[in-house]
Amino acid sequence: MRKKTYLRLMELQEEQAQRHLAEVRGAYREMRGYKHDFHHHLQTLKGQLEAGQVQRSLDYISQLDESLRGLDALLKTGNITVDAILSSKIAQAKAQGVSVTVQVSLPEKLLLTDMELSILLGNLLDNAICAAAQAYPPEVYVRVRKTGEEYLLSVRNRVQRDVELPPDGQLPRTTRKEPGHGMGLSNVRDVLLRHGAEYTLSCRDNWFRFTCAVPTGNS
Repeated sequence: MRKKTYLRLMELQEEQAQRHLAEVRGAYREMRGYKHDFHHHLQTLKGQLEAGQVQRSLDYISQLDESLRGLDALLKTGNITVDAILSSKIAQAKAQGVSVTVQVSLPEKLLLTDMELSILLGNLLDNAICAAAQAYPPEVYVRVRKTGEEYLLSVRNRVQRDVELPPDGQLPRTTRKEPGHGMGLSNVRDVLLRHGAEYTLSCRDNWFRFTCAVPTGNS
């Protein structure tokens, strides 16, 4: 690939990531607003019940039920950008019948920018959800745990069958249409290399796993 073409491709990927980040932030702020309003709704219901207005309370609950379902994907990991991205991807996965289990806590500042987080998590989860949707059971697991001065991020998903990984263990720079796992992860690789972050890939027993070390702001 010519250098000029490659740079333009990177620019387009960054523009797409910027739009996606703006969208998920907007959606997350809206969900946080719903949560804030929830307390007001509780007070309203309490007042109605104390006044003996049982049927009115039941009607009010029925009206709120659909709106409150949108709070199911609202996360609090300690990082609002991560919350927004993961919440968006969980909703995306749910629409495709994919179960996403998240074990993430980020009390410390990360060295990665919001844009880099969007590229990293957005692309990893897009690939994981796409692959899991074709497998059974359709499952994705996201886990982050603290170790030393960094976080270990692991994204694990079901695949239809084990896929052959690059012999050097590196993420491919171009998109490959593999059965059960799309691997257009060149921009993820660029983010990790920019910070000297190490990563590993594995695929066995119908599980694809990506693990990397994410630096904290104290690294």
